[in-house]
Amino acid sequence: MDQAAVQTVRRFNRTVVEGIGLLGDRFLDRARPMGESRVLWEIGPTGAEIRELRARLGLDSGYVSRVLSSLTAQRLVKVRVSQTDRRVRRAELTAAGLAEWASLDRRSDAAAAGILEKLSPTGADRLVAAMADVARLLEASMVRFGVEDPASADARWCVDQYFAELASRFDAGFDPDRTLAASPGELVPPAGALVVARLRGRPVACGALRSHGRGPAELKHLWVAADHRRLGLGRGMLEELERRARAGGASAVRLDTNRALTEAIAMYRKAGYDEVPRFNDEPYAHHWFEKRLR
Repeated sequence: MDQAAVQTVRRFNRTVVEGIGLLGDRFLDRARPMGESRVLWEIGPTGAEIRELRARLGLDSGYVSRVLSSLTAQRLVKVRVSQTDRRVRRAELTAAGLAEWASLDRRSDAAAAGILEKLSPTGADRLVAAMADVARLLEASMVRFGVEDPASADARWCVDQYFAELASRFDAGFDPDRTLAASPGELVPPAGALVVARLRGRPVACGALRSHGRGPAELKHLWVAADHRRLGLGRGMLEELERRARAGGASAVRLDTNRALTEAIAMYRKAGYDEVPRFNDEPYAHHWFEKRLR
């Protein structure tokens, strides 16, 4: 890793911590640290399931429990058991909590405006543009890949989104019943795997691997949510699937694709995939690619 780059990131982190007032225990001049204010903010007027809060903020259950206990003691939050599922607990804001949420909203706006007001109009525009880029790139670094049960709600949602996009982009539309899609049983280890990428606990990309022993493994269902593209998630998913194929002993990975998916084709070629003769009867494919694994 480039040490100059590492030091630049560390300097940026220190500046942000200082600039937005994270060093004290009175974030935005309220009588609580930022952690408590952020959890209160994320609960919001609609409330939130506690397990969702943990996933969204990347916090362990012990820390979230301590924060919720503190907010409950301050009479800002109530924790309830879901009426539909006794295993699920929800956090909701009290009337005082809603008032505090609105205060945090106003104070956050004022703090952001205070930063921009100290700059020239040109400087403010540059800062806003740079912050937007940094936020998107930081989000990309927060994405986590994991094997998913193909029958889970998140897995089905990802594949449905993928099929819907194919239907909108293919010249003749797309019928899932005609394609050579991998069956759920083929995507369970060791036969294969369905990998889902999550950001703050929510699925933003998927990809599937169908294994054939030491022969070439097949890559299927590569998809990235439209609002998370151009961040390298497609390439990251490709590398994750290749890593799993290599670990399973595959000699190569291969895939087929439609000519309408020009961005995907460009990514495959850049990632070292060579175009090869047709190796299946996929009715929607125009290109077949393969990459040898070391």
